[in-house]
Amino acid sequence: MSTSQSNFSFYRLLHISVMDRYIVGEILPPFLFGMGMFSALGIAVGILFDLVRRVTEYGLPNSIAFKVAIFSVPQFVLYSFPMSMLLAALMAYGQLSSDSEIVAMRSVGASIYRIVAPALALSLVITGITFIFNDWIVPSANYEAAITLEKALNQDKPLFQDKNIFYPEYETIQDDYGNSEKILKRLFYAERFDGKQMQGLTVLDRASGAVSQILTSESAEWNFSDNKWDFFNGIMYFLSPDGSIDNLLRFKRQQVQLPRTPLDLASRIRDNTELSIAQARSQMKFFRQAGDDRAVRKLKVRIQQKISLPFACFVFGLVGAALGVLPRNTSKATSFGLSVIIIFCYYTLFTVTGQMGVLGSLPPLLAAWVANFIGLAVGGILLLRSAS
Repeated sequence: MSTSQSNFSFYRLLHISVMDRYIVGEILPPFLFGMGMFSALGIAVGILFDLVRRVTEYGLPNSIAFKVAIFSVPQFVLYSFPMSMLLAALMAYGQLSSDSEIVAMRSVGASIYRIVAPALALSLVITGITFIFNDWIVPSANYEAAITLEKALNQDKPLFQDKNIFYPEYETIQDDYGNSEKILKRLFYAERFDGKQMQGLTVLDRASGAVSQILTSESAEWNFSDNKWDFFNGIMYFLSPDGSIDNLLRFKRQQVQLPRTPLDLASRIRDNTELSIAQARSQMKFFRQAGDDRAVRKLKVRIQQKISLPFACFVFGLVGAALGVLPRNTSKATSFGLSVIIIFCYYTLFTVTGQMGVLGSLPPLLAAWVANFIGLAVGGILLLRSAS
């Protein structure tokens, strides 16, 4: 008796009714089935075939291939969250509709909005889980997979740029007519990099469109404690506006206030799939300093997509539930077919608009979210139609 009372109090505290528990119980089995199916398909098509080819053609050790496969799993699990939510909502509500349980619920006063509420609440929970997965787990796993594969396939090559490191730094100025234009502010060049120290350096500083200072040095390394560069055995030339040398300074060790960016440039730059939102914002500062507008725009789109993709779980939950409650007989095969069509349309639109954002045809925010906006509109219209 006390156990039943405590359970009743618990569900009452969380406002979980019998109907809510029943509907969520109908959604969870197909959701878990979809997670397993979509994840397995993604892993098989996305990574296993390529790893088998690398093992047979390039002699990649089986242990390395297995390790890369394990690290690649989270990415495909991530993509399966929204797809599984759509399949689960569509199958669960389609079955309830086919068995006339939707009609029974409405006959006791439950509206369509109340009936689909458990699916929307569950999809919000899945959205939160997907966001954590997308921002914390997947970037680290993808980075480890990429590093593991690169080390195995490029054993004789360093995982950083070891020769001819250029870093141009730009600034924006206004001409006499008020027009903005970008000009070179500083040019950094190093002949070699061993992973810690750069050799054969030349740094040109420009002021008012003319070279004002030239620094040459045998070697330099980044001083992490002072956040400056330590240059060794070099000369600093100070130039007048007409290009003649005003003064020069020879030094054995000289600290110079320059950006850390050349070191970041020489090191392995993570791919977008290997970056969390915080890391992407940090890398965006690097590209902004380098004057690479396309790379900055691309990262802006990817940051927005990292937020919008998890929200697709809610969109798919709404669309799946709205389609499922329509008064018609729906088989599991039909539900699966509809899910495939909707998923294909969504990800095609998501990819196309994302590329339009990278090219500058759409603002980054709109490029990342337009697929979700359309999905919400379609889901809302279907829900209104079901409720009428």
